[in-house]
Amino acid sequence: MQTNEKLIEVLNDLIEINNDRVQGYEKATQETKNLDVDLQAIFHSLANDSRKYGAELTQEVNKLGGEAARDTTTSGKIYRAWMDVKAAFAGHDRQSVLSSCEFGEDAAQKAYSSALASDAEMSAEVRKLIVDQQDTLKIAHNLIKKYRDLHQAVNA
Repeated sequence: MQTNEKLIEVLNDLIEINNDRVQGYEKATQETKNLDVDLQAIFHSLANDSRKYGAELTQEVNKLGGEAARDTTTSGKIYRAWMDVKAAFAGHDRQSVLSSCEFGEDAAQKAYSSALASDAEMSAEVRKLIVDQQDTLKIAHNLIKKYRDLHQAVNA
């Protein structure tokens, strides 16, 4: 596989995980409709972050002469279907939505770590872009985890 093809594949994987985040947070916003205005604002912001990251990654794929991914990951589709089933049985409570979001954030961290550990040759600029996005996603992960833990503590 040519160098550019490997890097395009890595970047497309990250585009897909960001598409997963957008859809996941849009779903989480729906799940918390009329209940948690604070969470809705956070979810909306995190979805917008992933739209921005996807656009930045798409720009890099285009620079390499590739075609950027437009879809989500297969695992993301399966995960959202599982969230639907879980919500049907467990309800749309704050705790379950936050736990589901944290699961999604864990998946994003793994995807970014895999991208950085891949054998695809990437410029320092592309590597910095990926590291910067991962750092920001880690902050989002910690925020979701903090909200989940606080909710657990309050309801214990």
